Amino acid sequence: MKRKRFWKRLAWGTGIFFILLNLFCAWHAWQFTHFTNTTAPRTDPRRLSILGKIKTVVVGVDNPRPVNRGVPPVPYETIMLQGDYPLEAWMIRAPGAKGTVVIFHGYSGKKSSMIDRGMILRDLGLNVMLVDFRGSGGSGGNYTTVGFKESRDVKAAYDYLYAKGERRIWLLGTSLGAAAVLKAMKDGGMSPRGIMLEAPFATLYEATSARFRSVGAPPVPLAAFVVFWGGAIHGFWGFGHKPMEDARSVRVPAMVIYGEKDERVERWEIDAVFGNLKGKKRLVTFPQAGHVNFLSRYRPEWTAALREFIKEE
Repeated sequence: MKRKRFWKRLAWGTGIFFILLNLFCAWHAWQFTHFTNTTAPRTDPRRLSILGKIKTVVVGVDNPRPVNRGVPPVPYETIMLQGDYPLEAWMIRAPGAKGTVVIFHGYSGKKSSMIDRGMILRDLGLNVMLVDFRGSGGSGGNYTTVGFKESRDVKAAYDYLYAKGERRIWLLGTSLGAAAVLKAMKDGGMSPRGIMLEAPFATLYEATSARFRSVGAPPVPLAAFVVFWGGAIHGFWGFGHKPMEDARSVRVPAMVIYGEKDERVERWEIDAVFGNLKGKKRLVTFPQAGHVNFLSRYRPEWTAALREFIKEE
């Protein structure tokens, strides 16, 4: 009788724990993928104290809606693209442009954070379109899917330019933006002149695990539950979001750029993405760069790499 009562209590306890674990991870998935109107700064794991990391593990990240800070230092045009949501973009034109590059920001980013890259590419002779993904800056929505549905935003920008008669189109994506570009390439309907991928992660699971590690929390089993709930909340299978597999669909010229001190994307992930690209490709690495902060230390090298890539294509 006592043994039966023990197993019954164990079953109830396990069930309750499983429910609480799912609720905990579903909350984290919601926090991680939705932007709020809070004025608190976005949680930066690198600057958190021990208590701050504990708080983040318990209650989730502060994830304010990204707001554009500053505008291009040259004349530009604001364009509203029509995707799943209205998407705000800035078009910066170059005299005698030999094509257009569309630039897509990373997680919790916005187009103003990509102005430096845009100005360099403008100086290289390209028109530049800077795009706010859904939920960011001047675009509609209040959520992110870490590149999965943002692929439709990539397609919306490409379709806009194509409809205007532009045929020499390059796509540049940073982190989440790179994942979105790869997913858009897999979904089809685009034939850009070339793509430039900065620090693409291999899978959504790996990207989520990196977030847990950054605050000192074990990714196993928490990351798997968060990936499941993140996908369920937004209507897709989270474990199926694999940029490294999407790369198999890329047959246009591609360049992958990586900082060897990247604290969020591991080298094997870069190698997996790069290895699966089917077209002409080039890998550029910067020994002392972290996660997509290439211009702070490697501006001349970054510029030279893109100049050569564009020239070749």
